[in-house]
Amino acid sequence: MLKIRLQRTGKRGQAYFRIIIAEHTKKPKGEVLEILGSYDPHKKELKAEKDRIEYWISKGAQISPTVNNLLVNKKVWDKPKMASWKPKRNPQPTTNNQQPEAKVEKPKEAESKEEAALPEVKPEVKEETAPAEPEAAVT
Repeated sequence: MLKIRLQRTGKRGQAYFRIIIAEHTKKPKGEVLEILGSYDPHKKELKAEKDRIEYWISKGAQISPTVNNLLVNKKVWDKPKMASWKPKRNPQPTTNNQQPEAKVEKPKEAESKEEAALPEVKPEVKEETAPAEPEAAVT
């Protein structure tokens, strides 16, 4: 399957992108069929051959979400935007070292209603015994 995507060029810290069409299994820096445009993110300049992009799409090529959204933002075409990335989900801990669940606090109104529904229980009073005094150490 052919894919229209970005190919990064330029030095480190000075990115510059080409819009290319290539086989989706090939590396982006590898063999390309055609260069369809370029994008300079520092100057925010986009140069794209709209007719060639539409030609390749008509032949069955897929467009990457990033290139599609770039063309939409620069008003090259008016198609809907695509979701270009998904936030990473934190994996649920599956080991025995699971963190304790957060205690859900009830609203005070709910607590008072529950307490009112329960019958009153008088606590039993127990006599406390004095603690035993430690024995003196013999020297």
